[in-house]
Amino acid sequence: MDDWPELDYAALHPTMQTLQLFTQVVGKVRLARTPWINHAWHVTLYVSARGLTTSLIPNGGGGLELEFDFIAGALIVRTTAGDERRVRLGPKSLAAFYAEVMAALEELGAPTLIDPAPNELPVATPFPDDHAPRAYDPAAALAFWRALVQIDRVFHRFRSGFLGKASPVHFFWGSFDLAVTRFSGRRAPLHPGGVPHLPDPVTQEAYSHEVSSAGFWPGGGAVETPAFYSYAYPTPEGFAAATVAPPAAEWDAALGEFILPYDAVRSAPDPDATLLAFLQSTYAAAAGLASWDRAALECAEGRIGVPRAVG
Repeated sequence: MDDWPELDYAALHPTMQTLQLFTQVVGKVRLARTPWINHAWHVTLYVSARGLTTSLIPNGGGGLELEFDFIAGALIVRTTAGDERRVRLGPKSLAAFYAEVMAALEELGAPTLIDPAPNELPVATPFPDDHAPRAYDPAAALAFWRALVQIDRVFHRFRSGFLGKASPVHFFWGSFDLAVTRFSGRRAPLHPGGVPHLPDPVTQEAYSHEVSSAGFWPGGGAVETPAFYSYAYPTPEGFAAATVAPPAAEWDAALGEFILPYDAVRSAPDPDATLLAFLQSTYAAAAGLASWDRAALECAEGRIGVPRAVG
């Protein structure tokens, strides 16, 4: 439990709102420089040893990386030439952060033109025009990242028990969540779209195939607590009434997904087992009700240093 930090929603939320906007600026740098990969997997961030990183991004014959370093309290922009610039993370406007990131890229020989409007948010003020003061508490950001470190580890364990197509464990800056997704291999009905400030073709390509997806986000809207979620697309009949673990997990009809408060995992005698039970039981309900070929898709959890037996 000591490894799982306390996440107080009231203290966390203002900083999370700021970070969601800051990560959109950085994520769009990757978007502008990386060939499209299925389901928009080319735009995501990844949990790193110090925060959240883009991983390596092409830049001519070399590359660059942008990393939110929550230990140092800075966005660090590095190039494969060995050069580096730092943008301080702190209370500031989105316009100021955007200008500093663009200037850092320019100075490093990687000027980048991005779409300057936020995605998946109800208000989409362009980055350079958003001069509202933004809160930023380094302790809240650090606690959020420490939670992501634990969750990333458990999500990777869960991902290892699936032989079919599965996403990386990655962080979506639009919806501001860490997610992992399993696929049945079958095409899905065309998604209706309608996500705020996100082109429908992007959503439709993301959900082109049947999925069971789970993730974590720090809360927002009607869910005023950091929480885990699990949903399926398309939603199979009877999914809302499925019995899932642990008992604290509940179906949220408005969201159309199961929700498990972060505190229910953190306070459990075995947080890893509790989270794995949620991930596995919600997946099993979705896959079972949708008649996935589970025998062909599933396997035992991966073991360190042990190749899977074949034949």
